[in-house]
Amino acid sequence: MINRIIELSLRVRGLVVAGMIGVIAFGIYSYRHMAVDAFPDISPIMVPVFAEAHGLAPEEVERLITFPIENAMNGLPNVTQIKSTSTFGISVIYVYFKDSTDIYFARQLVAERLASAMADLPEMHEPPILGPISTGLGQVFMYYLTLDETADTEGKAPDVYLRELNDWVVKYQLQSVPGVTDILSIGGHVLQYQVRVNPYELKRYNLSMEELVEAIQSNNRNAGGQFLVLGAEEALVRGMGLLENLDQIREIPIRTVNGVPLTIGSVAEVEYGNQIRRGVVTRNGKEEVVAGMVLKLYGENTSKVIEKLYAKVDEVQAALPQGVKLILYYEQADLVKLATNTIKTALWQGAVLVALTLLVFMGNLRSAVIVIFSLPVCALIAVIMMGFKGVSANLMSLGGIAVAVGMLGDGAIVMVENIYRHLGLPENRTRDKVTVIFNAAREVSRPIFFSVAIIVMVFLPIYTLQGVEGKMFTPMAFTITFALLGSIVTALILSPVLSCWFIKQGVHRESRLLELLKKGYRPLLAGAQRRIGWVVACALIAFVISLMAFPRLGTEFVPTLEEGSSMIGVTMAPSISLETATETIMTLEREILEFPEVQETIARIGRPEAGSCPHPVNYSEIYVKFRPGADKAKLVASMNEK
Repeated sequence: MINRIIELSLRVRGLVVAGMIGVIAFGIYSYRHMAVDAFPDISPIMVPVFAEAHGLAPEEVERLITFPIENAMNGLPNVTQIKSTSTFGISVIYVYFKDSTDIYFARQLVAERLASAMADLPEMHEPPILGPISTGLGQVFMYYLTLDETADTEGKAPDVYLRELNDWVVKYQLQSVPGVTDILSIGGHVLQYQVRVNPYELKRYNLSMEELVEAIQSNNRNAGGQFLVLGAEEALVRGMGLLENLDQIREIPIRTVNGVPLTIGSVAEVEYGNQIRRGVVTRNGKEEVVAGMVLKLYGENTSKVIEKLYAKVDEVQAALPQGVKLILYYEQADLVKLATNTIKTALWQGAVLVALTLLVFMGNLRSAVIVIFSLPVCALIAVIMMGFKGVSANLMSLGGIAVAVGMLGDGAIVMVENIYRHLGLPENRTRDKVTVIFNAAREVSRPIFFSVAIIVMVFLPIYTLQGVEGKMFTPMAFTITFALLGSIVTALILSPVLSCWFIKQGVHRESRLLELLKKGYRPLLAGAQRRIGWVVACALIAFVISLMAFPRLGTEFVPTLEEGSSMIGVTMAPSISLETATETIMTLEREILEFPEVQETIARIGRPEAGSCPHPVNYSEIYVKFRPGADKAKLVASMNEK
């Protein structure tokens, strides 16, 4: 079968070259359009459920909300485990599925069970919702809003004004970017229209709170009245009742007392107010800011999403009022670029070393060029297969090609060297060149095929890895396998075809370097054969020494990548108030900024709106951005000491 393939490729040489050009073009296209990430996403298939229960203590949240929802999720197909967290005012239930489960099918199952569980839940201001379709690596873009003295806040407090802009302008525009699933707001104050009831007036007029609530609800809606035909036209009839300002709330009638309407303004103060918050964002220990966290849709290309976000940010900035600025303080593109550039550097350095080695040892420029040309073709075949398999370009998958770069040319080297040798034999000078090349290729075709197949089999145990390990290392095994399969194709099909056109028929002289090496190698080999016991003993000693040295080697799950920043987690007393926690963290930020290598700090205290980790107010994360050229290891040690 293998020999027939070689024979066919030599007959249709033009078609093989055309196919090679097509593979190169499609491989470049696939590489430019494939998903690019820093690491393989090791996050499990998980659907979070968020239920806000304003004012309820953790015990009530657990008993009344968390337990009924968690119990309803039991029995769903492909569920591996269910976890939950109950804190003040919010319940989060995490439903984990098998990795083979489609994320959208999993969300559909959870949504159906959640709907059936609603009957067992108490009356809530907001119904439970599913979390964003994202993963632990989904926070790809973070920003904050700030304003200067030229900004017109329309009479509102700066933090209220910025939060309003973020919720109603920035979020809506950024969420229109393809690949963005949600944007979480944190910091500032959410504006409310507050009706502050006077209990003495309620008693005076014998009113209940339910009557006030019902009056406001029933007077805050528009109604449709069909249409009237006036001559040749239709006029739509609308009942306008939506509240638009504080005065309209004050004028809402509750009942009539002695012929005089009793309004909301008669029994309550109606003013602007702030919603109760459980999260704060501070900057440099000097000011509060309003921040947003952009979550990437599950499975999207991180680099492409961030590229589109950058383009959209310019539009958003142009739409913001004068004096308001949107400032980016973290984006995952730097990490992605750093990871992929590390592998790209290793790839081209390895390719250059392989090329130089081939040029030196093969002794024939044309033969070396054929082998060198096979390396990028193998890599592009691997890229095409990665696209079909859905493997993204990341540190591990591209690392597989870097690991295999030295092996990709092995088959082509054996094939081209044997063809070069046969074409140089005196008895083959007058024979048909294609026949000579076919006979030379047939000699080594089976050894090449089975040698590469054995290398591929070495990586088979990696495919059996499960869980986090499987998600992390399987992409590397896939790319190595794909590249090695590409090396079989280039060795058995491409190399013989190119040899027909590039390697001349005639007497070929071996390079002087190989002649010198052989002169030294032959007596060394003869001496080793005479002292087999010593050779085996030396090998065993080296093996034992390597076993003794192995425990002393450092171990890492993945390589360390430096983004020029650090994250500090701070846990305070569980009973601390949000205001005191904010003061504590701002003091800590000012201490951190005393280091000249620190450029900026952004601290998130507590939690954002539903859709992220439900951190309590006693927990904070401080993002520390270093100046270019800072020695991170030394700086972190100094910060820990202080």
